[in-house]
Amino acid sequence: MKFIVKTLYGLEELLASEVAESGIDNIVVRNRAVTFEGGLEDLYAANYIYRTALSVLLEITSFKLNKASDLYDNAIKIDWDSIMSVDDTFAVASVANSPFFKHSAFPGLVVKDAVADYFRKRTGRRPDVSTSHPRILINLHISNQEATISVDSSVVPLFKRGYRKMQGTAPLNESLAAGMIMLTGWKGERNFHDPMCGSGTIPVEAGLIAGSIPSGFFREFFGFQNWKNYDPALFESVKKKYNSRIKAIPSMITGSDVSAQAVKMARESVANAGLTGEVRIFREDFSGSDNLRREGLLLFNPPYGKRINPGELDSLYSMIGTVLKHRYPGCEAWIFSGAPEALKSVALKPSKKIKLFNGSIECQLNRYIIQEGAYRGNN
Repeated sequence: MKFIVKTLYGLEELLASEVAESGIDNIVVRNRAVTFEGGLEDLYAANYIYRTALSVLLEITSFKLNKASDLYDNAIKIDWDSIMSVDDTFAVASVANSPFFKHSAFPGLVVKDAVADYFRKRTGRRPDVSTSHPRILINLHISNQEATISVDSSVVPLFKRGYRKMQGTAPLNESLAAGMIMLTGWKGERNFHDPMCGSGTIPVEAGLIAGSIPSGFFREFFGFQNWKNYDPALFESVKKKYNSRIKAIPSMITGSDVSAQAVKMARESVANAGLTGEVRIFREDFSGSDNLRREGLLLFNPPYGKRINPGELDSLYSMIGTVLKHRYPGCEAWIFSGAPEALKSVALKPSKKIKLFNGSIECQLNRYIIQEGAYRGNN
């Protein structure tokens, strides 16, 4: 079986590394995706352990379009009865950029009709469409003349881990948070602190990484559990295999925020992830932080949204640079932000810059090695 694992821009190589670490070697890195071949066990593992994955698709067919009608003709040939039943609800998610279709949503309707007609001809009934909670989610991707039809084995995006019940006004995607931590190279071997933790996504993801806790450990549902060929015993064996690797966290992981509400939400996420006692959250304004002389790693996700005016952002980022220089010598700091002008106010020279996206916002993940005399002011 051929699998397409979708991810975020800039995390493709990380995802490929995760796939390789699970014992798979026929890996192809694509734009915001990785493809490989494997069996059901690999499919279940991909959903359960890949931290930077968004969804795992099973490719059903791919073909070349010479005219618009080729889409329906190929879709109705698929043995849909081996994938779903007429009693299953389904939906079609489509991304199409093709000269054969003027409206991007129309190809999805074509595939929907093909699935419905397939069952109507065989059973006299059509399966119902459910856009909100489909049992089977079909994925259509068309690029020029190349079309691929897949089935989504995740359905609920994999960044929805299951531990976060509350979230702030600008929640960070869990897969992005995990990817940012992995890009720093941190694996739990030294202390870790998020000084602007918001609802706690970064500290929790750090705890999962350090404790080798599978990213899907807290989820109650994966799309493949609705498939006709779902093997519960095999999935249990996959979970048992990776759950056996869970370990005690060797380092100190902390998060702080100036907002009492954010601290409350972060502590709830920590508790839901079973990390109380291993990930500590406290209230603190970073401008008054005393640095526990950790000599560890700091990862910031400071505000950069439209709700804050440029002047306030510049002051905030300038404060971050000043505090880092004077109170955190010997530390390694990473700042993730979608405000490039504000980042200049940090007034520290980054040793590395990584381009990422938070939704549609182009962001940078900058690395700073804090040494005495590193602050150069705004001159």
